[in-house]
Amino acid sequence: MYKKEGIKGIIKIRKYLLTLILFVVCGATLYSLLARLGLLMPLAELPSVLCFSPCKPEQSIHPLIDTKQLLNQDKSLQVVLQDKVPRKISILIEKSKYRLTVFDNLQPVKSYLVVFGDNPTGDKFYEGDRKTPEGIFHILDFYDHPDWSRFMWLDYPNPQAWRENFQAKLAGKINWTLPIGGQVGIHGVPTGQDSLIEKRSNWTWGCISLKNNDVKEIYQVVSVGTMVEIVP
Repeated sequence: MYKKEGIKGIIKIRKYLLTLILFVVCGATLYSLLARLGLLMPLAELPSVLCFSPCKPEQSIHPLIDTKQLLNQDKSLQVVLQDKVPRKISILIEKSKYRLTVFDNLQPVKSYLVVFGDNPTGDKFYEGDRKTPEGIFHILDFYDHPDWSRFMWLDYPNPQAWRENFQAKLAGKINWTLPIGGQVGIHGVPTGQDSLIEKRSNWTWGCISLKNNDVKEIYQVVSVGTMVEIVP
């Protein structure tokens, strides 16, 4: 009698554990799929996105440039930098001024005219909104591009971008089914299309674009991890 009851109890526990394991595996698989589709943040970033760990608002890193002009347009970036080693290169992009400025040790050294996504006003919240994201990012990788000369790939979406996307969904500003998007970077233009930059034609899907000779200059001084701050 007691032995049968004990066996039944063991079987019941095993069924419960198998059900629990199956539930966890299915849940993890579903979460992974939704994360790949850009509908949920990566699990490792969940604490910072939901502010389980301290969430500090982003603060501007670069000092404001007190001019509307482009700095050192008559000199190459390499000449301006004077082969200084070590360098501490960072980039500030001002959307309202259509300007990208290269900084060395938080001192502006040269500016370039740039354009953005064809819906440039405001921050990026989801894939397909044609907006250029705002915030502090870093270069993940950089490589020659067959159509746009060079490509400097940014780490969008980062935890801050995921947090803003999640908050916008909670507030009902965007649909829960909209993915956050990705593959945002800094790149050139199709060959012979520098006029897109001169005319300030916002032609990209959210990337930052500049003339091919300009992107080649910047490409030579950045590295993986270079900070890129994008402001309105």
